[in-house]
Amino acid sequence: MSAAKSHPDRPGDAAERLRERPRLGGVFWWLRQRALGRGLFVDPARDNFRTMTSLYSSMHPADSVNLGTRTHGAVFNLEYSPDGSVLTVACEQTEVLLFDPVSSKHIKTLVEAHEDCVNNIRFLDNRLFATCSDDTTIALWDLRKLNTKVCSLHGHASWVKNIEYDTNTRLLVTSGFDGNVITWDTNRFTEDGCPHKKFFHTRYLMRMRLTPDCSKMLISTSSGYLLILHDLDLTQSLEVGTYRTLRSRRTTLNADGSRTPGAPRHGNDSSKARPQASHREGASPRNSLEVLTPEVPGERDRGNCITSLQLHPKGWATLLRCSSNTDDQEWTCVYEFQEGAPPVRAVSPRRSLRLTHYIEEANVGRGYIKELCFSPDGRLVCSPFGYGVRLLAFDGRCGELADRPATETERLREVRSVYSHSDVVLTTKFSPTHCQLASGCLSGQVSLYQPRF
Repeated sequence: MSAAKSHPDRPGDAAERLRERPRLGGVFWWLRQRALGRGLFVDPARDNFRTMTSLYSSMHPADSVNLGTRTHGAVFNLEYSPDGSVLTVACEQTEVLLFDPVSSKHIKTLVEAHEDCVNNIRFLDNRLFATCSDDTTIALWDLRKLNTKVCSLHGHASWVKNIEYDTNTRLLVTSGFDGNVITWDTNRFTEDGCPHKKFFHTRYLMRMRLTPDCSKMLISTSSGYLLILHDLDLTQSLEVGTYRTLRSRRTTLNADGSRTPGAPRHGNDSSKARPQASHREGASPRNSLEVLTPEVPGERDRGNCITSLQLHPKGWATLLRCSSNTDDQEWTCVYEFQEGAPPVRAVSPRRSLRLTHYIEEANVGRGYIKELCFSPDGRLVCSPFGYGVRLLAFDGRCGELADRPATETERLREVRSVYSHSDVVLTTKFSPTHCQLASGCLSGQVSLYQPRF
């Protein structure tokens, strides 16, 4: 027997085994072997870097959506429906625009969707979506009946900037410049709204996000702090103290709003608020708060503002856009979640985030928030870069973040830069289903990008 055949798991033997097994279904047998880790590729999604790099590096402007003669103002947010069939545009001048992203055709304009700037759009499913505005309200819309809102939600006292959705509890979660995070029970909405309550409050709130599994809430602030609520339970309402109290320690928030500094990960206070919580050793208390000051290259001795906050589609990392307190520098940073950290001591933070990648930005359009995004597979970051967009990867092979060794912090790699706008780009978004990217700018233009071979 040859040396190759004495090691059946070797890749070089796969083709011969395939020829030897014609009665087992040929290709179907080979696919089954590959799925079991015995074929040429254990995980083909991680080995097709040449194809992925070729696709991403060939992105070109496919179309520019000039939206008629009506002045709708700057584009603040772009959002695709989960099935990729609709692209929605949140505009400065009270409008929401809807397009077919494949044909670039205009579908509908929601004139006076709000009474002030539309800031964010979030789909709850393929037909229902929510919008929020500087008029302090949130509106629910149904794609099947766009002539009128499903309902308007009132509860914030200032500009509403962010919308998230917990698919487990069907709670809509919003945040605004009033410092409040509010939950809305969409299970019981009527034309007059739906039940809501204030979940959390903190000063200088900028953005709020939920991880894909809704187990954590991340909140960024204009004072450079990043707050993480671990083991999230949105059915509780929480109160916190000042940053000075929380900054150097992890604090467990009890059901009555009191704080237990330096509480162990298996603290009993949260189990009183939620009887079904785990009592095993090492289990985390619900809604335990961690306050971090993320490291930013070149900003170690200066304050900074976290303006944009996004999460990796697999929940592995968070993506931040940070600017210096003097607005003369701007950075894009990727922080990986460090699970399994040792129990927290009262004298030091848990430090569950590690800076893995960063890059300095053009810092064009000072004072405006630029929204970044991950690609659906999490391999790529799209960043507004002056009058265009920049596609960034973790390495030269467009590899996954999880495949990178835990070594020193690295610079993000530029895959491609595309300049197709006549003004500063403010927002970007990848389609969840097509190899397409959209960007919107300060003058109101929306550009679509697709591969060109």
